[in-house]
Amino acid sequence: MTRLSNATLGQIAAGVRRPAYDRAALRPGIVHLGLGAFARGHLAEYTEDALESRFGAWGITGASLQRPDQRDRLKPQDGLYTLLKLAPTGPELRVIGSVLDVLVAPESPAALVAKLASPETRIVSLTVTEKGYCHDPATGKLRADHPDIVHDLENPDAPRSAIGILVAGLRVRRAEGLDPFTALCCDNLPSNGHVLRGLVRDFAALTDDRLAAWIEANGAFPATMVDRIVPATTEADIAEVAKQTGLDDAAPVIGEPFRQWAIEDVFAAGRPDWHEVGAQMVTEVAPFEFMKLRMLNGAHSSLAYLGYLAGHETVAEASGDPVLARFLQGLWSEIIPTVPAPQGVVLADYAKALLARFQNPAIRHRTWQIAMDGSQKLPQRLLGTIRERLKAGAGIDHLALGVAAWMRYVTGMDEKGGAIDVRDPLAAEFKRRADVAGRNAEALSASLLGIEAIFGSDLPGEQRFTKPVTAHLAALFDKGAKATAASLG
Repeated sequence: MTRLSNATLGQIAAGVRRPAYDRAALRPGIVHLGLGAFARGHLAEYTEDALESRFGAWGITGASLQRPDQRDRLKPQDGLYTLLKLAPTGPELRVIGSVLDVLVAPESPAALVAKLASPETRIVSLTVTEKGYCHDPATGKLRADHPDIVHDLENPDAPRSAIGILVAGLRVRRAEGLDPFTALCCDNLPSNGHVLRGLVRDFAALTDDRLAAWIEANGAFPATMVDRIVPATTEADIAEVAKQTGLDDAAPVIGEPFRQWAIEDVFAAGRPDWHEVGAQMVTEVAPFEFMKLRMLNGAHSSLAYLGYLAGHETVAEASGDPVLARFLQGLWSEIIPTVPAPQGVVLADYAKALLARFQNPAIRHRTWQIAMDGSQKLPQRLLGTIRERLKAGAGIDHLALGVAAWMRYVTGMDEKGGAIDVRDPLAAEFKRRADVAGRNAEALSASLLGIEAIFGSDLPGEQRFTKPVTAHLAALFDKGAKATAASLG
């Protein structure tokens, strides 16, 4: 089958939307670090819409920070790829043209730094996941002892971390008399713009106080809240896109129809007209971010662990299980009192919309995928809510089950005795602790709660937290996930 490219775009099947602007005239203005499926299904589509609304020099140069896979898939396609939106009523297909090139950082760090330092680059955006920021999730501070940070401090011209790359680019811009670019974090971090500013400033200060002061005075780090379910692309998805479009596409992206993007409107050198195509340009992102982090992300993680243990491969299957759907309702009843409603939002209605999105049968968002990197996610998604509930003297039964399900999951063995592929920076440490504790819930709970980077120094000594977590963990070992969730009523 013919491969998707500039030369073959005219051969695509009728009904497939294609770029409505002169792609040959498009010039780059954005560099995106971490060009995974989410970035291509969210930022790149918003940018595509903005280019069609009002054309400008806002093409995207992607950068892979680890492997060449994305470049190798997109380069033969001239950066083009298909976005397949899966609605309950049927699929919608669109070819995205806003991505112009993909660099691979390990192959040439200097080329990437030069791209960031180029005058044409006005925004550097990021989706590198929580662990890509080399920080302590509990404090938001830079980990100066992180291996990648240590490497980048010793090799400032050949950085490999996102933070080191940003600072290297800013260092060159300052030396050449250029203004800084806007650093736009699109990851699920609380106060992500503020956190990124602090990490970049602190890294810079470890090398040059004057550079750190220049970044602090002139840099722009808008906070954002992003939302769209973008499951991992499967071979079946690739085959379906080829069938629907008539062209072979090695890099399609699958997503739900819903999307949301709230952005603090603070940019150093302009931005695309994202506000004209659905993005919410706001003075304060925190209420939207907080709502999403606790209600969507917290529920997603809890459901992922329980759903996987209960044998559900996808979020749709898990949330469609009546027992787990009731668990979600109970979980949201504990979360909602801790969430100030953003202007114009009714939180009960938001919860109903979330359940409908979770239950979309067309989206195969794997529970295993969401369960990754729990050590980085739990502090923000669940533990903050738990601390607030405890302070208020309120119950945490459903929240505690979410934590216990994570503990059961990271043992690396499912309810049928099969191995779980636990993907987490601390996976080896979890296995060591689980091997020592065995199926003794009290021993395992105490051991995992002792990881201060996750639980801090307060929660392990709080019996109102440790007691229900340990009880739920024992039930998960004895009765399984579904029966334990059902016992909550």
